[in-house]
Amino acid sequence: MRALLRPGVRVDLEALRRNLYASSSCGICGKATIENALRRAKPLDDSARFSRSFFARLMERMRLAQSAFERTGGIHAAALVSPEGALLVVREDVGRHNAVDKVVGWAARQGRIPLAGHALLVSGRISYEIVQKALAARIPLVAAVSAPTSLAVRLAEQAGLGLVGFLRGPGFNVYGRRERVWEDGV
Repeated sequence: MRALLRPGVRVDLEALRRNLYASSSCGICGKATIENALRRAKPLDDSARFSRSFFARLMERMRLAQSAFERTGGIHAAALVSPEGALLVVREDVGRHNAVDKVVGWAARQGRIPLAGHALLVSGRISYEIVQKALAARIPLVAAVSAPTSLAVRLAEQAGLGLVGFLRGPGFNVYGRRERVWEDGV
């Protein structure tokens, strides 16, 4: 969407300038944070496991469902994947956290939570907050095109979630509860 000003309208762009200072840290650190997360949502008691072949083409299928990304090239996505591998819903937003919130909100409105046996797919990295949201929705596995943060891995290990990072084509890395992903034929 593009907004245009009426002819003759002047804007003082210097008056709109904001000077912000940012930190590269996530603002969340350490054991106390994980303990707080686990107090709010207990570790998963979900036996779900996913074969390596389950992940084939998931990112590609989500990407094909991203109409806003197609138009802009700058939008994140999240998807809820059924235990059988079907994309149940794909949502987009400029923030990957917001896209996850939209997916979980959809599931809540549909009366589907807890989401035992399902997977959450995200287009960016897997942060601690995304693992925390998956845990609250009782999703046992989060997969992403990028890496998980170290704090996300620690929370996943303690909460019983599997994480799949660098999901690109047939290859990926497994973090957290690695037993959630098994080799086909084993």
